[in-house]
Amino acid sequence: MATEQRIQVEALRELVSKIFEQVGMDAADADLLADSLVFADLRGIHSHGVLRVPEYVEKLTTKGVDPRGKPYIVKAFGGCVVVDGGNSMGQIGMHFAMNEVIARAEDHGIAAAAIRGSNHSGAMAYFAIQALPHDMIGIATTNALPTMAPWGGAEKIVGINPLGVAIPTSAELPIVHDAAFSGSSHGKIRIYQQKGSPIPEGWALDKDGHPTTDPSAAIEGLLRPIGEFKGVSLALIMGILSSMLSGAAYGLELGNMEEGPRAGQDGHFVAAIKIAAFEEVERFKARVDQAIRQIHDVRKAPGFDRTYAPGELEQLREQEYQRHGIPLNDVTLADLQRVADRFKLAGVMR
Repeated sequence: MATEQRIQVEALRELVSKIFEQVGMDAADADLLADSLVFADLRGIHSHGVLRVPEYVEKLTTKGVDPRGKPYIVKAFGGCVVVDGGNSMGQIGMHFAMNEVIARAEDHGIAAAAIRGSNHSGAMAYFAIQALPHDMIGIATTNALPTMAPWGGAEKIVGINPLGVAIPTSAELPIVHDAAFSGSSHGKIRIYQQKGSPIPEGWALDKDGHPTTDPSAAIEGLLRPIGEFKGVSLALIMGILSSMLSGAAYGLELGNMEEGPRAGQDGHFVAAIKIAAFEEVERFKARVDQAIRQIHDVRKAPGFDRTYAPGELEQLREQEYQRHGIPLNDVTLADLQRVADRFKLAGVMR
C-alpha cells in the first residue's frame, strides 16, 4: 500500500521545470508545462499532475514530441482561428490559442480556436480559467486516445474527450467544470493502482466487457461512459470539435492505448465568451453568485452536510495544499526522483 508525503508547491514546480529544461524546452515553456502539472496536483487531480513527468520526458526525448516546438496561427477569420501546435506539448499550444481567442473575443464578443499538430495537454481547467480575469467564460476540450466503446459495443474506438468550462463570479469562487465523459480516466485509475486500492464500481469494464473494480483489469479493459449512451455521445461531439475543425487526428487515427499516440497528431478546441457583449458584467456575476448560494443553501440529502458548486471543492483543496503542501504518493515521488537523478538534479525530498 503506497503512502503519501506532503511536498511544498514551489519546490515541486521548480524541480519539474528544471527537468523539462533538461530535455530541451526553453525556460518559459518549461515553466508553463510544470505549472500546468502542479496546478492539477494542487486541485487534487493527480491523474494530470506530476505523475505525468516520466511519460512527458519520454515524449520529449524518444517519442517524437518537439521540446522546441512553437505554436503558430494557420489561418484566421474574425473570431475564428486555426492554430498549429508545432508538435509542442499540448499545454504550449492550448495556452497560446486561449490567449489568442481572449484577445479576439474583446473585439468580436465570442472567439474560438481549433488546434492541430499538438500532443497531450493535461487538465482542461488550466486553460478555461485563463478567461476569468478578462470577465469572460472560458471553454476548453481535447481529443484523447480511444478508451471507451460506443454504447453496446466492446471495442475501444471513442476517447473520453474531456470538457473544461470556467465562469466568473463576483463574491463566490468561480464555477470551474473539468471532467471527461467517462466514469474516470486511466490516469486516475493509475493512482488507485499505485496505492493498491480497488477502483469504485461503475468506472470500468475488463477486456471482456465485464464490470471490474480491479485497477489493472480496468487499464487493460474499457472505461465506462457517464450516463450510458449520453456520455458516449458527448465524448464523440467533443472529439469532433477537437479534431475535425482543424484537421487533427480523430479516434484511432491518433493511435491506441497499446502503442500510444502518434506524436503531433492531437487536436484541441478552445473558446472565450465576453460577458459584456451580452449582459452587464456585474449583474451577470451577481446572478452566478446567487445560483451558487442556492446550491449551498439547498436542503441536504442524508449523509451530506455540505453541497458544492462545480470546481469549488478543488479550489478549496488548492488553498489548503498551498498552505500545507501537496500530498503525493511514494510511487509518484520515486518516479519523479528517478527522472531527477537521470538529469543530476536534487529531488524534492532532498
